[in-house]
Order: sequence, then C-alpha cells, then structure tokens
Amino acid sequence: MKNLRLLAFTILTLSIGFIACGDDDPIVEGPKTIAELASETANLSSLVAALDAADLVSTLDGDGPFTVFAPTDAAFSSFLSDNGFAALADVPKDVLTNILLNHVVLGKVVSADLTTGYVESSATGAGGNTMNMYISTDGAVTINGVSSVSTPDIDASNGVIHIVDAVIGLPTVVSFATADPSFSTLVTALTTESLGVDYVGTLSAAGPFTVFAPTNDAFVALLAELAIGGLSELPDDVLNAVLQYHVLSGANVRAADLSDGQVVTTLGGGDFTVDLTNGASIIDAQDRKLDIVVTDVQANNGVIHVLSQVLLP
Repeated sequence: MKNLRLLAFTILTLSIGFIACGDDDPIVEGPKTIAELASETANLSSLVAALDAADLVSTLDGDGPFTVFAPTDAAFSSFLSDNGFAALADVPKDVLTNILLNHVVLGKVVSADLTTGYVESSATGAGGNTMNMYISTDGAVTINGVSSVSTPDIDASNGVIHIVDAVIGLPTVVSFATADPSFSTLVTALTTESLGVDYVGTLSAAGPFTVFAPTNDAFVALLAELAIGGLSELPDDVLNAVLQYHVLSGANVRAADLSDGQVVTTLGGGDFTVDLTNGASIIDAQDRKLDIVVTDVQANNGVIHVLSQVLLP
C-alpha cells in the first residue's frame, strides 16, 4: 500500500511539472502567408483593403507560390488621384481585380533571380489572354517603367513580397514601347510632331491593336539599307506609311492565330504576307522577308510581336 501511494504521488508530481513547462513554453507560430504579412505591414493597409474589396485575400492565402509586387499606401493614393477616383470604393470591382492581379506573378521569384525582360502577370488583357509585364534590372528594379521596387524579398510561407512605390496600371502597347529601351527609336518615330498623327493617343485607346514592333537595331539596318543618315531624312508621308504598315487595328492577333500564306491588311491599307515555312516571318510589299523574333507580348489593349527589321510598304 505504501508503494502504491508513492507511485501515485510520483505520477501526480510529474504531471504537474509537465503542465507547468507547457504553460511556460512560447507559442511558436508557423510562417505567414503573403496576405497575413501584408495585413501586418503598416504601409500596405490600402493594398489589404483593395484585396478585400476584390475578394483576393483567400487567393494570396493559398498555396502559391506567388511573387507579389505590393504598392504602398502612398502609391494607392497617387493612383486614385491620377485616375479621378475619390476613394478605393469608387474603382469598379472588375477593374480593381485585374489591376491587383497585374501585381502577381506565379512562382516565387526573389530579387536575385529577376532579369530584364517580359514575364506573365496574373491579369488578363485583350482577348482574355494573360498579360505581360516588362521588368528592368538596369539599376533599380522597375516594372513597366512606372514602378520601382523599394523593399525587396519579404519572405512568406507561400511566396515573396517586393514592395513597390507605384501601382502598376494595366499596360497598353504604348506602355511596353516606352518601358522597353530596345524600342526607343520606334518611340521617337511615333512621337515625331511633324507627322501630324497622334500615334501615342491612338495606340493608348481601347483597341485592340496588333503591333509588329521593330527594334532599334532594325531601324539601324533600315537606315543602312536606304543609305540615309537618320529617320529625319524620310519625308513625313513616307514615315507615316511605314509606321502604319506595322499596325493592325481592331484585332488582337497572337502567334497561334497566324497561318502560312495569310495576307494581313494593316492600318495604312497596305498588305503583307505571313510565312511560317521556316519559323515566323513576314514578306513585305517590297518582297523582303523579315523574322519575327519575339511573339505575344500581351497588353491590355493589344499584342506586340517584335521584328528584326523594319517592314516597307
């Protein structure tokens, strides 16, 4: 009997000890999701409110992984002011949702893995196609030429957050042309005042447009081919005809929509022929064969295909 009492006392003492230790141990929380981290970050309260209004909190609480470019409260304030909204509640839900998704990239991409070029966001552009964003790592990391990363690599359980200083609006074909420095000569041509055509205004409209965009090197090759010193030596009517020969209006024509031998009518009324016999290429009105070197850069109002040479009508 004495041994039984001793055994019972020992068990009771150990139980009390274990309970006491359990009460003193700190509660260890698991890693937090992107949505949870955003809700705990003081200067991301507008983002949290926007995610809630767009019913996207559960998405960013999901498995992911996601890379989120998170605009600050000041960025949202500027966005609302610049677009004529008095408050976040004034932004139509479908527009707000697509803008927020334009800040989300599938997969976890830390700053060290970011490279200059086009990536897909989670937003949709013309024709319901997945939209692109242009990332530049030349100096500060910028997105679409309008937003810079101010605080990178906030690690989450389901991805990573990079805080940015401006809301990344839905890009037009003009947005990509101005953000990507390889199109600087094209932008110069499009903004030549003596042409008398507001190409920037036209190509910033609803569209949709399909733009076959020559690179800077393409324009250098054209100048050599024509034996002239610069675009300024081209008469305005010729330069207008050349620029309009690179644009299709009223259609978002992606690479999969092109067929061998297809004749395409451009904004200026001229035609060219698609040749797919050895990769994607175009035969222009001068019977020159030009390669399409990048396809399907999707904007909100159209799509860009990049050319290695300038088309001649």
